[in-house]
Amino acid sequence: MTYDYDLFVIGAGSGGLAASKRAASYGARVAIAENDLVGGTCVIRGCIPKKLMVYSSHFPALFRDAAGYGWKVSKAELDWEYLMTSIDKEVRRLSQLHINFLERAGVTLIQSRATLVDQHTVEVDGRKVTADKILIAVGGRPIKPDIPGIEYSITSNEMFHLKEQPKHIAIIGSGYIGTEFACIMRGLGCEVTQILRKDLILKGFDEEIRTGIQEGMEAHGIRLIRDQLVTAVERTPSGLKLTLSGEREEAVIADSFLVATGRVPNVEALGLDNVGVDVVPSSVEGHGYSNMNAIAVNEYSQTSQQNIFAVGDVTDRMNLTPVAIAEGRAFADSEFGNNRRIFSHDTVATAVFATPEAATVGLTEAEALSQLGEDAVKIYRSRFRPLFHSLTGGSERTIMKLVVESHTDKILGAHMVGEGAAEIIQGVAIAVKMGATKKDFDATVGIHPTAAEEFVTMR
Repeated sequence: MTYDYDLFVIGAGSGGLAASKRAASYGARVAIAENDLVGGTCVIRGCIPKKLMVYSSHFPALFRDAAGYGWKVSKAELDWEYLMTSIDKEVRRLSQLHINFLERAGVTLIQSRATLVDQHTVEVDGRKVTADKILIAVGGRPIKPDIPGIEYSITSNEMFHLKEQPKHIAIIGSGYIGTEFACIMRGLGCEVTQILRKDLILKGFDEEIRTGIQEGMEAHGIRLIRDQLVTAVERTPSGLKLTLSGEREEAVIADSFLVATGRVPNVEALGLDNVGVDVVPSSVEGHGYSNMNAIAVNEYSQTSQQNIFAVGDVTDRMNLTPVAIAEGRAFADSEFGNNRRIFSHDTVATAVFATPEAATVGLTEAEALSQLGEDAVKIYRSRFRPLFHSLTGGSERTIMKLVVESHTDKILGAHMVGEGAAEIIQGVAIAVKMGATKKDFDATVGIHPTAAEEFVTMR
């Protein structure tokens, strides 16, 4: 049978873009559909605009620290509208850049929503289009709990379009999105209250990473309310009133309320039922939530239908931009490049762009102990004040940690809290991925004076 395209991609985010361009490079006829700006969550309302806000949030601390080095800095003032406008311009520039990349690769862009009709047909832009293979790469979306007054809240999607800077922002959610925005907004001068369902942020990260960031956040003036749920939201003359579950805990009054309690696969109205694609529960834990579904795939990103595939957050395997890109390229190589291969989700480095910053790769201490037992795991750690703060008087601390298998001396995990953590762990991740040992680290000469040298001098 003759099809309109060899590959039709639904969703022009990180995974879909990577897959479409790689498939086209092998000579495939490819089309991609997107009903939003091209670029996906990362470019439009995720990594890129967030990191730009992170950079902006660091300047007040740098202005203060400059005094320790003899600089006299006059009173600084943030132009919120200028910041938001500049970020939006950069997002749109990058989106257009991705459109240009698609054109150069020979990929047809259809700027419309696509819905599955049958195993080889999609409906898009008011017409039906056929393809030999279909790739679903529609990503995820923020979810809100079902509580009274939740309509007064915003999600991470709206954070980059706030018309005015909040004086006081309340945040629920202890994951990386809630934690990062708490630090960003505090750095930009807002009063910040973060409400935690349990007692510690960043579930799933190494315990010392979690406590290190949380202690740093509180030292920077972020109010953390632990072991509480928001049970209702009400608009009052004083602002948004958040009622908490604890009897002794007073309500929180803020002028902005961010819900950062999770994201779910964006499968609604996609037409999965029309083609019989299997889904699996993608549960969001917490008060007021219901189970959502992710697209079930095998190690080759293939769904229950032989010619339909899915990559990225819609599969809820490992929701990171570089992972979606790698999954998309592995799919294209396997199906169009005569190079059948699997992308490994093991030993993937990640970062939390909080203040303080953190990054990690490999097993946490708890994971290593659970898998191997106490006798088979050795921990190396270092905690110190960075040289930079020897003149500023700052109380910041850097934490570095190596998780090592005792019998083989192999590095199982590396973790860091502190300035430049993401940049440093990126390099360390190569060694961990290659199976480096503690002896390999010990034999490496450090660059002095740097924080990174601690990873090769721990004893």
